Amino acid sequence: MRVYVKFDFNKTCKTVLGEQLDTLGIKYVLHGAGEVEFERPPTQAEMLKLERTLDRYGIEVMDDQQVALVQRIKDAITEWVQDDENPKKYNFSTYLSEKLAYSYTYLSSLFSETTYSSIENFIILKKIDCVKSLIIDSDYTLTEIAHKLNYSSVAHLSAQFKKTTGLTPSTFQKIIQKRKERASIQ
Repeated sequence: MRVYVKFDFNKTCKTVLGEQLDTLGIKYVLHGAGEVEFERPPTQAEMLKLERTLDRYGIEVMDDQQVALVQRIKDAITEWVQDDENPKKYNFSTYLSEKLAYSYTYLSSLFSETTYSSIENFIILKKIDCVKSLIIDSDYTLTEIAHKLNYSSVAHLSAQFKKTTGLTPSTFQKIIQKRKERASIQ
């Protein structure tokens, strides 16, 4: 028997961070999934123990502020794309600037210099990941998915999907359906 699971990365990360920091007895405040503010500076031994503990979960402690800011940009994009409550019709650059308290020009330049890709490309990749998840895990039509992710049309969604994955959304749906049928037979 095979079971499919869906999880919220940000919630999972916050939960793991919180549990591990509580276990270590370090007082903290979580600012999003990727930023922790300590009430007092942790000792070197506490930081080492925290790093080792978090490493088991694939969570890395970063000390470079620019790398950390790029991660916060990625987390904000992921949160924005996945949040059903978030109105995606307004300007993303404004959203990001307000959320991270930096100008969009600075964030965009930093992101490009660090990742060798643009924020816009990262948004497209995240939206396509979300489209895949919705195709796999829901009964939404492509029209509903396009509307949910604020695409101007199904044709726009399909073009981006094909450019990114090499497949049309319909072909992707058929492949997933065949896999599910094979899994149910076994």
